[in-house]
Amino acid sequence: MPADRTRRHTNSRDAAEAAFKSVTTKPVELPPKRPSIPNAKELVSLRLDRDILDHFQEAGPGWQERINDALRKAIAKS
Repeated sequence: MPADRTRRHTNSRDAAEAAFKSVTTKPVELPPKRPSIPNAKELVSLRLDRDILDHFQEAGPGWQERINDALRKAIAKS
């Protein structure tokens, strides 16, 4: 009888390692979804020149909203 070439020859160690790997492998993590709430604020890290930051902070609290408003005006002009 000819040898079956499609049959995989595995020993018990290979089978055990394959079984262990299948139950211990982490699933692929999907990137976080964007907020579904319209106009929701999103935390970001942004590098700004010191003079720009000083300009917006000199008027006190609310400087982040002022930067947001300035950026909004800038994209409206384009």
